[in-house]
Amino acid sequence: MPVKTSLKENISLALQSIAGNRLRTSLTALIIAIGIMALVGILTAIDGIKNNLNDAFGNLGANSFTLQNRGEGLNFGGGGHRKVYPSITYEQAARFKEVFKLPVTTSINLSVTGTAVAKYGNLKTNPNISVSGSDENYLVTSGQKIGYGRDFSISELQHGDNVVMIGEDIRKRLFKNEDPINKLIFIGNFKFRIVGVFASKGSSSGFGGDKFCVIPVLKAKQMDTLKDISFNITVKTANPDVLDATIGEATSAFRNIRGLNISQADNFEISRSDSVQKELANNMATMTFGGALIAAVTLIGASIALMNIMLVSVTERTREIGVRKAIGANPRIIRKQFLIEAVVICLIGGLTGVFLGIIAGNAVVLLIGGSFIMPWLSFTAALIVCSMIGLISGYYPARKASRLDPVEALRYE
Repeated sequence: MPVKTSLKENISLALQSIAGNRLRTSLTALIIAIGIMALVGILTAIDGIKNNLNDAFGNLGANSFTLQNRGEGLNFGGGGHRKVYPSITYEQAARFKEVFKLPVTTSINLSVTGTAVAKYGNLKTNPNISVSGSDENYLVTSGQKIGYGRDFSISELQHGDNVVMIGEDIRKRLFKNEDPINKLIFIGNFKFRIVGVFASKGSSSGFGGDKFCVIPVLKAKQMDTLKDISFNITVKTANPDVLDATIGEATSAFRNIRGLNISQADNFEISRSDSVQKELANNMATMTFGGALIAAVTLIGASIALMNIMLVSVTERTREIGVRKAIGANPRIIRKQFLIEAVVICLIGGLTGVFLGIIAGNAVVLLIGGSFIMPWLSFTAALIVCSMIGLISGYYPARKASRLDPVEALRYE
C-alpha cells in the first residue's frame, strides 16, 4: 500500500506542477510535438507514397514485361541517366506480335501525351489527362477493367477510328450523372466517340489515377506529331514461373527483328513489372531511412531542450524540494515525481505531434493523388518514443533533484 500511495501522490504532484506552470509546459510540449510531428509526418507521407507507387505498378502483376527503347528511370535522386536506344517502330512491334508464338498475350502501346485537355460542350478537364494508344489486348496486359460500355472492335482498331475509352475521373468531370456512351468529346483538337468507361481504381492507383484515356494505337500514331515516336510492347505470361524463359525468347526474337548480329549488344530495354516493384521497394527503404534520420535529429534536439527546461524547473523549485524532504519525502519519491512530470509533458507533446503529423503526412499523400491512411504503427511508435524521451531527458534533472541537501534547499532563495 505505501508504494501505491506514493505513486499516486507523485502523479498528483506532477500534474499540479504542470498545471501551475502552463507556459513552461506548453513550450516544452511544443518542442516535443514538433519532433514527433516530423517523425509521424515523414513516415505517414512515405507510407502513402509507397502505397501509391505499389498500386500504380502492381496492376501489371508479377508475370509481365515491356520491351521499350529506354531504361526505367525510376531512381529517386540517384543522379543516373536513362539509356535511350533507337525508337521501336510500329512495323517492328507488329512484326514481333506476329512472330512471337509462345502462349502469351501481347499488346502494342504508344504514349501520346500526359497533358491533354478533354472537352464536352462547355465543360473541360484540367490539362492533366494521359492519352495512350493500344490494341485489343490492352485490358489483359494493363490490368484495367471496363466499368460499362465495351472494348474496341477489330474494325475500329484496323481503321484507327476516332473512338475512345475514358477513365472515371474524366466521366465525372464532363458528364456527372449523364451516360457518356456514344457521346462525342474533344481530346486536344481531335473529336472522339466514347465507347467505354474504365472501372475506377481510385486516386491511389497513382500517376494520374483515373485521369487517362485509351484510343486505337493506329489513331495514336496519327496524333503523335513527333518524327521519332517509339512504341512499347507489353507481354503477359499465363504463369510467373515461365517469365524468365519467356523474356529470353522475346529478347532473341526482337534482336532478329532489329537486325542485330551476335556480336552486337541489345539496343532495347526489357522492363519487368516485378523488377520495377523491387526497385521501388529499395528506393522507398532509402527514403524511409532518410526520413527517420531527419526525425531522429529533430527528436534529439527536442530531448535536449526538455532536459534543459527540466533542469530550470528543478532550480526554480529547489525550496519546494527542500520542504518535501523535510516532511519525509525520500530521494526515490522526489526522483519519481520529476520523472513522471517529464513523461506526462512528453505524452502531451507526443499526442499533439501525432495529430499534426497525421495531418501533414496525409496532406502530402493527398497532394500526389493518394488516399488518407491512418498510420497505427507510427502512432504506437510515437507514444513509445515519447515515453522513452521523457525518461531519458528527465532522469538527470530528477536525479539532481533527489540528491539536493534538504537544509541547503530550504535556505535557497
